[in-house]
This record gives sequence, structure tokens and C-alpha cells, in this order.
Amino acid sequence: MNRRAFVELGATVLAGGLLGCSSTSGVPTALEMPTTAGVKPSTDAPRVTYFSRFGVTEAMIRETIGVAMSRGGDYADLFFQHQVANNLSLEDGQVNRAYTRVELGVGVRVVKGDQTGYGYTEELTADALRRAAQTAAAVADGPARPGPQHFSVDPLPQRYPVRTTWDAIKPEQKLPILTTANEAAFKADPRVKKVSMSLVDEAGAILIADSQGRLVEDVQPMTALRMSCVAEQNGRREQNGYNVAGRQGLDFYTPERIERVVREATARTLILFDAVDAPVGEMPVVLAAGSSGILLHEAIGHGMEADFNRKGVSIYADKIGKPIAKPFVSIVDDATNEFARGAINVDDEGNAAGVTTLVDKGILATYLHDAISAKHYGVKPTGNGRRESYKHAPLPRMRSTYMLPGPHRKDEIIASVKKGIFCSSFSNGQVSIGAGDFTFYVRNGYLIEDGKLTRPIKDVNLIGNGPKALEQVDMVADDLVIDEGGWTCGKDVQSVPVSQGIPTVRVAAMTVGGRAQKKG
Repeated sequence: MNRRAFVELGATVLAGGLLGCSSTSGVPTALEMPTTAGVKPSTDAPRVTYFSRFGVTEAMIRETIGVAMSRGGDYADLFFQHQVANNLSLEDGQVNRAYTRVELGVGVRVVKGDQTGYGYTEELTADALRRAAQTAAAVADGPARPGPQHFSVDPLPQRYPVRTTWDAIKPEQKLPILTTANEAAFKADPRVKKVSMSLVDEAGAILIADSQGRLVEDVQPMTALRMSCVAEQNGRREQNGYNVAGRQGLDFYTPERIERVVREATARTLILFDAVDAPVGEMPVVLAAGSSGILLHEAIGHGMEADFNRKGVSIYADKIGKPIAKPFVSIVDDATNEFARGAINVDDEGNAAGVTTLVDKGILATYLHDAISAKHYGVKPTGNGRRESYKHAPLPRMRSTYMLPGPHRKDEIIASVKKGIFCSSFSNGQVSIGAGDFTFYVRNGYLIEDGKLTRPIKDVNLIGNGPKALEQVDMVADDLVIDEGGWTCGKDVQSVPVSQGIPTVRVAAMTVGGRAQKKG
């Protein structure tokens, strides 16, 4: 499909509603549209299903891979992507933003040794794909290698089925979610003066085909609801928020989940009026179950991605098979949590995505691998090859990273601390991937005094080193929570959706900094 035909298709589909995500009666939506004017449907429909509506055929894929392998590359793959994303925002009780973003294209990758060639195009025509393949093939310079004559299609797990795709949901079906939550936030407390909200949804799919003869398509939904509150008391203002996200449809927004967004956003804001400055210095730190997993993800998880270790950047580069934590500490990266933001049925290289045990009872068991790093280490890919879009080559990336439950109880952990802090929500942080040095900003937390949670605290920084902090984890509770927030991970200018979690955990000693050390 050329660019003009795609725009014409988009105009037909998007004409039906405010956000371009609905259709008029009798007009199919983008996910249902089998053909478009001037484009013949694929004759290979049993193998190429979703992307047949854009004129993609098995013959076109075979030809493109053949061009990609024409200069002797070791391996080649194609990554097709279509995505329709909508954003509906509310401020001061009124819709202040509504837009749609549409992406369609294909990336061609050729691997030769440790080198990668990459080309991409927004036009799904045989000529455009050929040019992208020639660009990628230039990384190699040798005799041509044959491409696949036939493709195998393996069934995928169904970790995020939806009854109605987001592009079939009309704006008037989404707006009540925002207005209901907005009204509830103002009713929660008279100190709430301003509420900002957004509902984001995505509908789309990927198709991966490679020189080994694999072909796979995956339909991938996503949605997120975010609320930010500003409250005022005695002339002083505080702001905080809360969000939820998942790979689900409209039924994700149950009354209970909407009520939780309102409750958490307002409570996390209002408690700041009572918050005091935390003590500074080195002390025990207790990480609350759930969103504290951001520290695990950033300060430790990235160091276990194989490309950093292959390049000798990570502190874990020589630690496979060695103890790096207490025997009751185990960490996994999991693609299988149904409907989670970090769930995937297959990674962006077409490899099976399951559960990868990174730390097994204190021992570093493996790294997170894409196909290139797996070949280097002589192991199987772990299903962690991920990319932001068809414009990017895949990298080893996390999916849903969390620490498994341990032998302790939350109350037992808090009672063990005479003087320290309890961290319940994080805002942002800075991390040096190689050494693992970090600074994390804690938005909400409590003092721990004589084994009890006492006064709320805010504007706290945790300063330390990820590997050392992992060694200092000396108590792990049995209350694992996988956080439902809309987390997005950035690496090498690519962003991908992730999940994370942690049980209540005690770090025996960590440096706590106060307001003066706050990092933006």
C-alpha cells in the first residue's frame, strides 16, 4: 500500500468520530477493514491476516527477505506495525485535548556478525520494501544467501484478548469515565481545586517474518487512565496523582478501578499537607509493595540486560552463577501476566516470551537476551528483544520485572526498624546503568519510629548503588504486588511499555537525602 492509499483509508475510517476511533453505521473500523480502494487483499490470508488489508502478501514478504539476504547477511527480518492511538483529556471539567495518532510501516533488519543494517518505510509497496531491504543489506558484502520458500506459523498465547477493539469505541463511550472520576475527585475533599485527567487507548498489531521462515502476527491493545490533583490549604498548594494501565479494552474501567484512581490521587495529594521533612543520612529503608519496583527496574534490571554485559558496561558482566543477593531473594522478568501493561505474547523478533528468572535464590542465573546477545553467549533468546516501533531495531529490554515473595511479613519488617523511612510512591530518578549508581525521588512515604509508621514525609531522595542495595536487602515480605501504573521504559532513545512490582522489602542501609538534594 502506498502512502496516498493509506491516507485515503485513514480518512475513510477516521471520519466517524471526534477522536477518529469510531465508525458510522455500516462502515467498518480500521481493525475490521479487509481492503482499500486500489489494493487487492492478500491471497495468503491464512498466514497474513491482519496486514492483508494493507496489501501485504506472503509473496511480498519472501521477495523482501530475498533482497535483504542478497549481500550475504547472516539473518534478516521484517517488522510490520500498525497502530491507532487516541488521547482524550479533561481539565477544569472540560475536554481540552482530543487527538489521534496513526502509524503504519515496516522495518527491515539484516544482521552480519555483530553488525546490524536497518531500513524502514511508511509505504507498504513492493518497491518501497525492496529499497528498505537494500539499505539494510548494505551491512554485508558477500554472496547472496537464499531466503525462505515457505513460512511456518506457530499459535500464540492469548494474554490480552479484548471483546471490542479500541478503534470501535466511540468518544461518547469514553467521556463518562473521565467526567465520573473528575466529579468524584472534587467531591472527595473541598481542598481539591483542580483536576486534570487523560484517557489513552491504542489498537494495532505487529507482524514479524524472518529468514528462518517464521511468520507471526499479534494484535496488541493498550489503555491508560491518569489523574492529577491540585489541592489548597491555608494558601499552600500541593500536587500529586495516580494512574492505571493495562492491555485491555473498555471493560478495564470498572467502577472499582475508577474509584481507586480517585481515592489514590486525592489521598496522595492531601497527605502532603501533613508531611514533614525526613531525616538525612544512612539508615534502613523499607520499600512498599508495588510501585517501589521502579527502583528494582532502574537500578538493577537494566544492569541485567545482555547488551550492557556483552559490552562490559554492566557491573554484572562477570557475575553469572555467582551470589549477588541473600538466598531468599529471587527476581524474574515476566511476559505472561495477563492484561498487564508489560505483557507480550511474542517479542519483537518473533521469539517466545515467557518467564525469565534473573536471580534465583540470590544467584545471578541469566541475562535478558535478544537474538544477537543470545548468539554471543551461546544460549536461547529469552523473548526480551523489544523495540519502540518499526523505525527501530530491537534491543534487550524488560517486560514485567519483579522480586518474588519472601519469608517475612510486612508488619514484621516495619517492626524491625527503630529509625528509618517507609517509601510508598516514587516520582522519578537518575541512574548510571554501568555502575548502578542512582538517585530516586520519593513523593510519598512515612517515618518509621520504634517499629511503627508515624508521620508522613515528602521530598525525599534515595541515593545509592543498585547492586549494593540488592546485597543490602535483608528482609522480603510475602505480599508481592505487581503495580498497575502506566510505566514506560526508555533506553537508547526508544520507549516501551513495562510493568514492575516488588513485595515489601527492607534495605538494611541506604543514604536518605532531603529537600536540598532533590533531583528534577
